[in-house]
Amino acid sequence: MFTIAVQQQQYKTYILSDETAGSQLEVVPERGGIITRWRIQGQEIFYLDTERFANPDLSVRGGNPILFPICGNIPDNTYTHNGQQYTLKQHGFARDLPWEVTDQVTQDKVSLTLVLNSNEQTRAVYPFDFQVLFTYELQGNTLEIRQQYKNLSSRSLPFSTGFHPYFLTVDKAGLEFEIPSQKYQDQITKEIHPFNGNFDFSRDEIDVAFKQLTSQSASVTDNSRKLKLTLDYSNKYPILVFWTLKGKDFYCLEPWSAPRNSLNTGENLTVLEPGSSYTASVRLTADFF
Repeated sequence: MFTIAVQQQQYKTYILSDETAGSQLEVVPERGGIITRWRIQGQEIFYLDTERFANPDLSVRGGNPILFPICGNIPDNTYTHNGQQYTLKQHGFARDLPWEVTDQVTQDKVSLTLVLNSNEQTRAVYPFDFQVLFTYELQGNTLEIRQQYKNLSSRSLPFSTGFHPYFLTVDKAGLEFEIPSQKYQDQITKEIHPFNGNFDFSRDEIDVAFKQLTSQSASVTDNSRKLKLTLDYSNKYPILVFWTLKGKDFYCLEPWSAPRNSLNTGENLTVLEPGSSYTASVRLTADFF
């Protein structure tokens, strides 16, 4: 049985349930269209910093924030388009703006569709007209996120997009990684390192990008939680970013369509012609063992 309930918490929260599987998803449209929680049989999949979430002046640290129209940051938070300079903060504005629910499905599956349309606020920092549609679909132990990006401008629309899922963990030493790449770039030092499946979790921060991906699937096995997470992504995502902080009970494995600063460099940047659209999908599967 599939259901959608609406609760008025600090924000209006949509709770999607696959009751047969004991799987639940919580979505908060007005707080960046974010998935805040995903539970399977009462076990939390995502980490959520509830204090930051409660403060609308802070970006959310937890759940699955949406990255658009950039991934990462750009130098001095500025870029130039048609000779004019604009300010765009890290990861863009989609994760901070309210989204609207446009569709709900509870027949044979449970899904929620949200939309973000360009407006005066977005055009002040990103001078384009667009529409972004996300469908969150929950079935069993699988969460699928289907996306559609539409260029409503009379000129080309440049962007990158991605996700920043925070996965809950209690013992990073018990994590095993299967990432389809043999090297990564340290985003702090810019150095390239070979990857043998391990990270040095004694470091204060790990922030690395895998660019030469050899498949559309990666997984992390958390032996302390007896949980294997599999991330499947369409070929629109040629980059995986891994990020974590020492002393925090999370790690992030993030599919990105382009690297940092692509709005300035053009590297892997998606450019949509006027009136055209672009689709992508990401699927997360959580298996307890």
